[in-house]
Amino acid sequence: MADKVLIVDDDPAICRLLEKVMRSNELESTIVNSGTEALSILKNHTFDIILMDVMLGDMEGFDVIRQLRNQGISTPVMIVSGRNEDYDSLYGLSLGADDYITKPFRPLVLGAKVKALIRRNKNLILDHPNVLECGPFTYNTSTMRFYKNGEELILSSKESNLLLLFLKHPQQVFTKDMIYEHVWGNTIAVDDNAIMVYINRLRGKVEEDRQKPRHILTVRGLGYRFVP
Repeated sequence: MADKVLIVDDDPAICRLLEKVMRSNELESTIVNSGTEALSILKNHTFDIILMDVMLGDMEGFDVIRQLRNQGISTPVMIVSGRNEDYDSLYGLSLGADDYITKPFRPLVLGAKVKALIRRNKNLILDHPNVLECGPFTYNTSTMRFYKNGEELILSSKESNLLLLFLKHPQQVFTKDMIYEHVWGNTIAVDDNAIMVYINRLRGKVEEDRQKPRHILTVRGLGYRFVP
């Protein structure tokens, strides 16, 4: 059975080209032309990878990725965009995208990247079906327990959500607004001090010295980055 690709782009010419590239790599494509359609189809169908444009008619591809990750949908996402600024690629990756390629792209390179990303994701699932590992940290998805170097970490609900966010996206910079969206959601207001309190509490449980953190680093003027 062919691996399945969801193409999210509102440019018919690009969609045809992407579909042709996927077909030449023996991949099965489904095309949607808006972020709303993408979110709708992903509620009831699964894919092996998503090719996401940034500039969609109804919303930005960044917003689609954010909503997917907030919903727990971990399907690999490759952004395929005409925007080639470093900020766009870094921002997309920080939201949970797995790769970023700019238009115009080389079909052979795109095809190879897509197949490699699908293969890597499948191998990760096969090797660790119930365990997320990141450096000395481990999260058991069945028991919902965290460990560092084999020793269990006793965390509150918010601390657990915060550490899981970091484990899923090592090395990525998260602003306070992004942390608020992922950990608290959009139902209540959380000020910067509250986020800092939880960061400090988590540091107290995962760092050897919370005053000299090695894992949860402050990125001055931006937010925080997790280094496993």
